[in-house]
Amino acid sequence: MAELSDLERQRHLKLQRIRERGIDPYPPRVERTRTTAQARAAFEAQGGEAPAVKVVGRLMSTRVMGGSAFAHIEDGSGRIQIYLRQNVLGEEEYEFFKRDFDLGDFVGVEGRLFRTRTGEVTIEVRRLYMLAKSLKPLPEKWHGLRDMEARYRQRYVDLIVNQDVRRVFTTRTRIISALRRFFDDHGFLEVETPILQPLHGGAMARPFTTYHNQLHQTLYLRIATELYLKRLIVGGYERVYEIGKNFRNEGVDQEHNPEFTLIEFYIAYADYNDVMDLTEEIVAYVAQEVLGTLQITYDGNEIDLTPPWSRIPLRQAIQEKTGIDYREHPEAESLYHAIREIGGNVEPKATWGKLVDSLLNNYVQPKLIQPTFLIDYPIEISPLAKKKPDDPSTVERFEGFVGGIEVCNAFTELNDPIDQRERFLAQGRAFEAGDEEAHQMDEDFIRALSYGMPPTGGWGMGVDRLVMLFTNQASIRDVILFPLLRAKE
Repeated sequence: MAELSDLERQRHLKLQRIRERGIDPYPPRVERTRTTAQARAAFEAQGGEAPAVKVVGRLMSTRVMGGSAFAHIEDGSGRIQIYLRQNVLGEEEYEFFKRDFDLGDFVGVEGRLFRTRTGEVTIEVRRLYMLAKSLKPLPEKWHGLRDMEARYRQRYVDLIVNQDVRRVFTTRTRIISALRRFFDDHGFLEVETPILQPLHGGAMARPFTTYHNQLHQTLYLRIATELYLKRLIVGGYERVYEIGKNFRNEGVDQEHNPEFTLIEFYIAYADYNDVMDLTEEIVAYVAQEVLGTLQITYDGNEIDLTPPWSRIPLRQAIQEKTGIDYREHPEAESLYHAIREIGGNVEPKATWGKLVDSLLNNYVQPKLIQPTFLIDYPIEISPLAKKKPDDPSTVERFEGFVGGIEVCNAFTELNDPIDQRERFLAQGRAFEAGDEEAHQMDEDFIRALSYGMPPTGGWGMGVDRLVMLFTNQASIRDVILFPLLRAKE
């Protein structure tokens, strides 16, 4: 246990004094008649009369002036000022407040509401209760880059002192609720699929591995929900979606956290054009529901989410930004040298698909500020998408970008089991060539496709990234309550 600071020792002494008074500093229950917001509203509704209230909250400020004191307490609905007078509370209770109550303590107060000369609705305290003694002092300053890691590690303190942070996570909850309403209202069935999986699939990513002692079996934390959701399309459901946690054993940066929230949907008898239209509708709906506008500001850029969004072939976008036509470099070595010639920093042993990804990520994505769909991807990096009828080297896939961030990925789903097997075999060869994120062979998924899956459109969106955009946060860690951090020594 860390050594106590002087301030912490003082608080422990106060705790001891409170117990010696016969007072439980952590009582099991309290009566509350109104929240702070309801108390203010009640005062205004009664035309300035003085209703009696019982209010609770955390003590956030105090100002003692001899025989009287002003303070603020805060609950989940907001703050309210309280006014304590020695000639109302009595000398003993007033001294008890001054001596043993600290910022951060949870308190309960009873009294009547009035308005001060400065116009602030205030409770004149007649009775005062200790509800939970805070043994650690609140930080005086909890802002700035030097405190970022501490804010992530001790999010509870961050939430106490930063109202803007609380608003971000309230907005996050509203975004998820709006997404769920949209899909429910459009005839989708919300389902749950396994998090522990015998094979990892549905994306190209490295998994987290675990072991089941009873079954003597290696299992993986899911990297996507895709393959199980498509099994449900095979089973007869026509519209399914899932909101849930996924896990990828990859690097941590501004847009990536090993544990993240993804929403995926699959819709029978649709293709990627239908899904693009639906994506525009989804984002516009959620923005209007949560923000009340389709105009947002992200990273200093004014962004208009109003449909329709731009639709640009990936090959065209890369060629415009780099001068490289990747189809003129069908071998990894040739594409590698072309990227090096424009100053790109790429791994010499990278696969052809990884090289195309590097062109997209480094030269195209950062410039896609206004909402844009990049469409028609190489088959080499899209093992689960359907080929374009007029170009078998390209698949019907799109990714959506806003503010330079990839927010969604979607396909016309591959439903040919023979083609799907060949794609998985090609991914196996890529794995042997050094691509650790290549897709595994999944015999059961091929078996499911062999029973027949109708033409289907599928889609996945990173919820955390959508929250980043809608709350103007630069890092994914700022929209995840408890992001994964490196363990301290």
